[in-house]
Amino acid sequence: MTVRVLLADDQTLVREAFAMLVESAPDMEVVGQAATGRQAVELARARRADLVVMDIRMPDLDGIEATRLIAADDDLAGVKVLVLTTYDTDENIVDALRAGASGFLVKDTRPAELLDAIRTVAAGDALLSPGPTARLIARFLRSPAATPATAGPDCLSDREREVLTLVARGLNNTEIAGTLGLSPLTAKTHVSRTMGKLGARDRAQLVVVAYESGLVAPGAG
Repeated sequence: MTVRVLLADDQTLVREAFAMLVESAPDMEVVGQAATGRQAVELARARRADLVVMDIRMPDLDGIEATRLIAADDDLAGVKVLVLTTYDTDENIVDALRAGASGFLVKDTRPAELLDAIRTVAAGDALLSPGPTARLIARFLRSPAATPATAGPDCLSDREREVLTLVARGLNNTEIAGTLGLSPLTAKTHVSRTMGKLGARDRAQLVVVAYESGLVAPGAG
């Protein structure tokens, strides 16, 4: 399956460099380039992208608001957003996760890692950069301004709460299966059911719910 990628960055040279990299992968194609957040939203609709590589800081409409519009559009329900940022300590990343982003990378990531990240997010398998993500979540997400955007974990079974906790700590399905003594398929089923009950788009949103609800505490290992 070919991943249809839309690139959104206000710097032409950056977009062109990313385009050359993405086009070099046999399982990806660039379906558009946007210089503003508003263009990114419009092109996501027009070009039927599977994934948007989204810079945070852009004119007209920034990457966070563009992500929020994409996430709120039922016609774009299958579109994933991978946020790029200059620094992995940028608290805007947390706002992007709340808005509906599926993960993030810093801009100095190695080319092969960017391609792997696109594949990972497009497949919905795992949250990217689990270490930096956990630090950011712990630092910012439990602020007084944080308000859950989805249902809380009270609606989950005990097993689903365990699964949610492990997802929030960065474990993939295979690791969850090993921790809980389940088959990988059963673990995947639990993750899917948990997402459905919480109204979460993907694993990144599960992490947001886990921390905002207090199920996982900042600094928890």
